[in-house]
Amino acid sequence: MPHLDFTLLLQGQYRDWLLSGLLVSLQLSGLTLLAALPLATAIALLRLAPSRLARALGFAYVEGVRSVPLLVHMLFWYFAAPEALPQGLKAWLYGGNIEAAAAVIALTIYTAAYMAEDIRSGLRAVPHTQLEAARALGFGFLQSMRLVILPQSLRITVPPLISQTLNLWKNTSIATVIGAAELMYQAQRVETASFRGFETFALVTAGYLSISLLITALAQLYQWRYPLRVAS
Repeated sequence: MPHLDFTLLLQGQYRDWLLSGLLVSLQLSGLTLLAALPLATAIALLRLAPSRLARALGFAYVEGVRSVPLLVHMLFWYFAAPEALPQGLKAWLYGGNIEAAAAVIALTIYTAAYMAEDIRSGLRAVPHTQLEAARALGFGFLQSMRLVILPQSLRITVPPLISQTLNLWKNTSIATVIGAAELMYQAQRVETASFRGFETFALVTAGYLSISLLITALAQLYQWRYPLRVAS
């Protein structure tokens, strides 16, 4: 077995590349989470709305997005979508960090489709009589959801949303295919320059594992602090 030496990767430019990639991955996760949560909530409400058209739109979004691999979403928003824009706007986008922007858009649309179903399940778990009581008090559908149903569904909804956050964190690695300078992109860069494949990807694995375990610990802490009580 060849001699393993991690010290080369824990100093100088190789360390800086890996830390930079970790930071970009965290930023992609954070920005996507902030954008996906309100979008997912809106889609979940569409799927429960009184209007058939609204429910159909929500269903079409969820099934349409989930039926296409995330890799295809990434490639579409990086290569295809900008081609439909005016030349000036397209040049401006490509002059900036379009890789990260395309990654966030693709991750947001993809993640929101899955989160919407978790939110919808939480909303449906609240007894329907709560909605009927709110409507009897004169509240509209959206007002009833915002003031009565959504607050009650949080304890049911948060644990699966944390699991989706874990999936989101791992899915950021796919952004390497469009050149976003996240952790996997930088790992390939370090491996090519240092010829230390085992050490490089061992460190990257440790990085992904550490953040994943942290998210899992937050989920366990939440479930311990707010245990789910099923109404009899």
